[in-house]
Amino acid sequence: MSQQASGGESLLFLTDEQLRKGIEAMFFAYRGFTADPDRILENYAYGRAHHRAIHFINRSPGTTVNNLLHILGVTKQSLNRVLRTLIEDGLVESRIGTRDKRERHLYLTPAGEALERDLSEAQRRRMRAAYRAAGPEAVAGFRQVLEHMMDPSLRARFKGMSDGGGQ
Repeated sequence: MSQQASGGESLLFLTDEQLRKGIEAMFFAYRGFTADPDRILENYAYGRAHHRAIHFINRSPGTTVNNLLHILGVTKQSLNRVLRTLIEDGLVESRIGTRDKRERHLYLTPAGEALERDLSEAQRRRMRAAYRAAGPEAVAGFRQVLEHMMDPSLRARFKGMSDGGGQ
């Protein structure tokens, strides 16, 4: 990969101002990335924590509550509050483990799958348009930057999910 950015800026010697602009771009991109799902979630009186739980339960059907806790990095109390709502609203099903009766395995119901599709499709549309506009080199570079911003343990978990693992 080239050591020069498109504007001739050295990637190894970014100024504080260039880094600030990158940070601000991340903030504004995140606002755009979450705006469409946020509008859908408003109809359910849900927040982003609900969306993240739905996303990762869909990604790994049968995932345990403990695994979801590790992925989301939230407190047990916070996750239980979110899961209780999703279960009561008929979007998530909690099943007792067959090997370990203390474990609870989580699955989306058909209504949960439909909501997840709506939420993800909104984000996929936005991401697909951005990727097309930026081009394949930018897509690969963007993913590398994101991966290098992750803590090493989370990067390993992410790569496991990307490779079809997930748990």
